Amino acid sequence: MSDNIQLNAEPRVDSGKGASRRLRRTGMVPAIIYGGDNDPTNISLEQNTFNHELENEAIYTQVIDLHVGQEKEEVILRDLQRHPYKNVILHADFFRIDKKKPIKIVVPIHVLNAEDCVGVKTDGGMMTQTVSEIEIIALPKDLPEYLEIDAQNLHLGESLHLSDIKIPEGVEIIVLTHIEDTEHDDHNLGVLSVVKTRAEEVISDEVAETPDTEDEQAEDGGDAGEPEGGETTEK
Repeated sequence: MSDNIQLNAEPRVDSGKGASRRLRRTGMVPAIIYGGDNDPTNISLEQNTFNHELENEAIYTQVIDLHVGQEKEEVILRDLQRHPYKNVILHADFFRIDKKKPIKIVVPIHVLNAEDCVGVKTDGGMMTQTVSEIEIIALPKDLPEYLEIDAQNLHLGESLHLSDIKIPEGVEIIVLTHIEDTEHDDHNLGVLSVVKTRAEEVISDEVAETPDTEDEQAEDGGDAGEPEGGETTEK
């Protein structure tokens, strides 16, 4: 048995909006397989089973063995059309792969050791993730389910960038492929940072706005009650 994700589908002859609506009423999802040297193939998948498979994060980034009748196609899930408010898939697109050709996909970025991040645990900051997924290119056999970035040693006021991600062998982050200096290129996006919490910012502002004490005023210019020029009121 292949390590690929397994999906079952049925061939379908009818196409068009009307045929797709009728198909959905029977609990099926209209879909298409395209790409490669073969013609596009219209298929359908059982809605409940497909919804269950979509709960697995790997289905969006890994090669799928799509069984259509007695045939098997190796594909990736390229696109989904979802109902705006129902848990219903309206249509799915599957792309045929060539094992010898690299393909581009978008993969999620997982944060390692977030609970042990120094900037949060010790410095009292708050972690923010500004990039949660990124486009990569790799051969089908090298496609990762996700990429990882380690936040353990990230301090308050510091950031981690795309170049800090653990990249598996055979995988490239597309925006970084033409960058010579990752420290000074705008394409090397920030992924994680640890910043002050809102409460800390408020306290800092209040401290900055606190008026000087009498002792501080005296240090700056003498007695606050003495008239300018050093004159006294004694006669």
